[in-house]
Amino acid sequence: MMAPANSEDLLDDIMDAAQDEFEQERHAIIWSFLVIVVSEIGDKTFFIAAIMAMKNPRLLIFSSAMCALGIMTVLSALLGHTLPTLFSKQYTQMLAALLFIIFGLKMLKEAYTMTGKEGLEELEEVSKEIEEKEMEKTASHMEKGIPSGSTANGLAHDVPPTPIIAWEKLQEFRIGLSNLVNWILTPVFVETFVLTFLAEWGDRSQIATIALASAENFWWVTIGTLVGHSICSAMAVIGGRMLATRISVKTVTLLGGVLFLVFGFVSSYEAWDIGAVIAL
Repeated sequence: MMAPANSEDLLDDIMDAAQDEFEQERHAIIWSFLVIVVSEIGDKTFFIAAIMAMKNPRLLIFSSAMCALGIMTVLSALLGHTLPTLFSKQYTQMLAALLFIIFGLKMLKEAYTMTGKEGLEELEEVSKEIEEKEMEKTASHMEKGIPSGSTANGLAHDVPPTPIIAWEKLQEFRIGLSNLVNWILTPVFVETFVLTFLAEWGDRSQIATIALASAENFWWVTIGTLVGHSICSAMAVIGGRMLATRISVKTVTLLGGVLFLVFGFVSSYEAWDIGAVIAL
């Protein structure tokens, strides 16, 4: 007679566990998405994509930036994911909370000292940096006798017609693949990739990704971070200069600081909750 009751209790436990897992996954993807948005809008990587897209195909710049940000995201999430194997879950939660609180206070301090013109100043600084790199590249090409605008790998884009033979489709595939590689691995693609990767290294969004991946689900943090990066990069290549004149970096930084502090306090509570469960 007790079997139905036990079955109902077991079903309730399964449903509760599934609900808890769903809530954790939802928190992970929402938190990681919001952290990236408030960290990247008006950041250096944002303006790199915006400036490069003014003189080059937007799809090419977006693809290059997302390649760099995607690699950085996976590396950061993997690093954060390995922390719980070195420390207990409670300590990783405490570390994540500490990082969020430190960066939150730092962002609030930056917002307090901002004048409101930081977006345009950052845009001009990045634009000047890119112009200097392009001048250096042009000078290097002139010294080597490479014509301006040629590809760095020296591969020709004009492909001679292929004879109609039995392996025509294979040849067409090879030619198409060659053209695709030539289109992607252009100096502009490589330059955007390198600039974005170096600018993102050690940035607060990278540290936040590591902290989130150490405390939350690796896959959902990675997905949320990539979605945030893709939206910010798309905004940058479509209308980065216009956004720089209309969006207040001070306001975004202030909101980001508050958001980081909220995440820090939530992580602190979760660390305390884990400690209480262990004590029981």
